Amino acid sequence: MAKKKDNDDGFADYIKACAQFTDAYCDFVQQYFDKPEEKESVAPYSQWPKVFSQMMAKVMENPEKLYDRQMELYSDYIKVWDNAWKRYIGEESNPLYMADPKDRRFSDESWNQDLTFDFIKQSYLLTNKWMQDTVGHLEGLDKKTADKFEFYTQQFIDAMSPSNFAFTNPQVIRETVKSNGQNLVDGFSNLLSDLERSKEFLYIKTADDAAFELGKNIAATKGKVIYKNDLMELIQYDPVCAKTYETPLLIIPAWINKYYILDLSEKNSFVKWAVEQGYTVFVISWVNPDKSLAHKKFENYMLEGPLAALDAIYKATGQKQVNAMGYCLGGTLLSATLAYMKSKNDDRIKSATLLTTMIDFGDVGDMAVFIDEEQLAALDKQMQEAGYINGHEISAIFSALRSNDLIWSFVVNNYLMGKSPMPFDIMYWNADSTRMPADTHSFYLRTMYLQNILRKPGGITLDGVKIDVTQVDVPTYILSSSEDHIAPWKTTFETTKLFKGDCKFVLAGSGHVAGVVNPPYKNKYGYKTNSNNVKLADEWLKNAKQNEGSWWPDWDKWLSKLSGDKIEAPKPGSGKLKPLYAAPGEYVKVK
Repeated sequence: MAKKKDNDDGFADYIKACAQFTDAYCDFVQQYFDKPEEKESVAPYSQWPKVFSQMMAKVMENPEKLYDRQMELYSDYIKVWDNAWKRYIGEESNPLYMADPKDRRFSDESWNQDLTFDFIKQSYLLTNKWMQDTVGHLEGLDKKTADKFEFYTQQFIDAMSPSNFAFTNPQVIRETVKSNGQNLVDGFSNLLSDLERSKEFLYIKTADDAAFELGKNIAATKGKVIYKNDLMELIQYDPVCAKTYETPLLIIPAWINKYYILDLSEKNSFVKWAVEQGYTVFVISWVNPDKSLAHKKFENYMLEGPLAALDAIYKATGQKQVNAMGYCLGGTLLSATLAYMKSKNDDRIKSATLLTTMIDFGDVGDMAVFIDEEQLAALDKQMQEAGYINGHEISAIFSALRSNDLIWSFVVNNYLMGKSPMPFDIMYWNADSTRMPADTHSFYLRTMYLQNILRKPGGITLDGVKIDVTQVDVPTYILSSSEDHIAPWKTTFETTKLFKGDCKFVLAGSGHVAGVVNPPYKNKYGYKTNSNNVKLADEWLKNAKQNEGSWWPDWDKWLSKLSGDKIEAPKPGSGKLKPLYAAPGEYVKVK
């Protein structure tokens, strides 16, 4: 950050930064006017103009009702004004609209204690509620359209929060006075940097790129790559115990992001912790594909992923069976693989652990807003030209699902406060996005999200086999997260009705990542369990037991009983496969 300057120099830098920002922004916009034929986009907000137009047309169908709603809003604003006036003249008056205590946008004390900011906050919350109610009570809408209207309305509401603007955010005002405006100068500089590396939409920097180095302080658990093919490298980790469980553990991460979500910094590494518990751990590190792999299909990820890994693990350890763990899309692949193996009488996987995994895609939450035939057709066209979908576009969709945390908090921090993102290992991983082959991604979205046929016996065919997930009968540990915005927990619970084998369902606190990456030392969030065999998610939750701390030890207790006796720990290279190079390997380093 630049040194603090006197008033004149600070003002001059501010004006210069404004001019630079204007020039960069004009260049950024002009490139799309110059090439109108390339403007079709699958970015998360590309649908907004069309949806907004449809929504306004629907609202205007009943002008009398709209007039009544506007009069209600006017009346409520008078009440907020009256409430503020009472506070001003010293009368006791309780706020009419309270922010959620978990809403970090209004955590600063000024939002409650300062009369002006309290009024701004209450006005915003009133308008927020009015817009949600108005759109939520529109009649004659199918569920898909209603969900779109409500989602994009909430996106607009979140964008217009007073916390997102310099003159209505008390923290920004204090910092501006304190630094003589240097925060705004630095903020413009941050914005210019982001504009320079942005393409279809503004790509906001969310991680400190210099804070982590692969193999040094992230993805740093010691091991060796013992096998590789076009789609993956297989990492075998060095044992730290003289004896380990007989049955190895194979971890299958999602290929939407890189594998080291389970091998973050040392204290947050699930892989390191599992090795310390006495497991021989293998992890698939997926390639970051380019156009040359556009032809790779979902079944290739199965054949060249977990099935190839099983062959390699046997050669490396002599063990014919493994326990397998799949995270998110990796869990979906694991489930499909188990169904495929069942049809082949292949029992090399003894048990399955599914982390925030959907098999029944009947209710995918707000993700459904981005999945329809029109949007998939546009996506297919774009992917066929490029050969893949860019990881930043996938990340942008996930960020839109939690815009206050993953978009607007960084707008405030980076552009208004003039700060750099914190050195946070999860956000570093989140920004390290990957591409996905065109054929694979199209198949995944259409057969699972749009058609939801993975759950149906014979619904999809892999390598010539009509698979049936209802025949999967291995013991399964199913972990979901109560605040998951990508794999809603009630949807993941449906797996307990699909699989034939014994299923243990566990509900962790927090979201899609933090609920999973929750090491025991933090003693955070907790998790719920229920040993009763129930068919309804709400019934399961009603009688569930709350457990303190991390789910990791509970999983260890469950898996250790399925992992055989302790044997002399196999090391990378002690079997028939010789190490190729050290972990984290080469595929993970491709940006």
